[in-house]
Amino acid sequence: MKWEIKKYADLNLDELYAMLQLRSEVFVVEQDCVYQDIDGKDQISFHVLGYSNKELIAYARIFKAGDYFEEPSIGRIIVKQNFRKKEVGHRLLDYSINFINLTLNENQIRISAQQYLIAFYQKHGFQVDGEGYLEDGIPHINMLKT
Repeated sequence: MKWEIKKYADLNLDELYAMLQLRSEVFVVEQDCVYQDIDGKDQISFHVLGYSNKELIAYARIFKAGDYFEEPSIGRIIVKQNFRKKEVGHRLLDYSINFINLTLNENQIRISAQQYLIAFYQKHGFQVDGEGYLEDGIPHINMLKT
């Protein structure tokens, strides 16, 4: 696996296309959820790109403190379906957390997690913070890593 983190302005057209295609494939088609994925926040995010043999198979976006939540945050965390049983999601999350800790020099991280993934995020030190809510018709919960 090859990992990269880029600002929006540093993405080339092929990277941007692959990123949007993967997000659409997972969040819109696979999860059968019609929502506005292109939300105007990509321009202020760091984009975590995970490749296997030059194919984008994992992605997340990272926000600095104050850009989405009060704390830094990770969102749009996805792994291509046929790579999910290979620990890629754990490596993606570890890579993203390390970037926030080492590059942004922050320890607290907030996420808006799909509720069925609570145990996954707890393995990385996130704890439920508040009550559940619906986001785009899918049950979510705020989680915080301190």
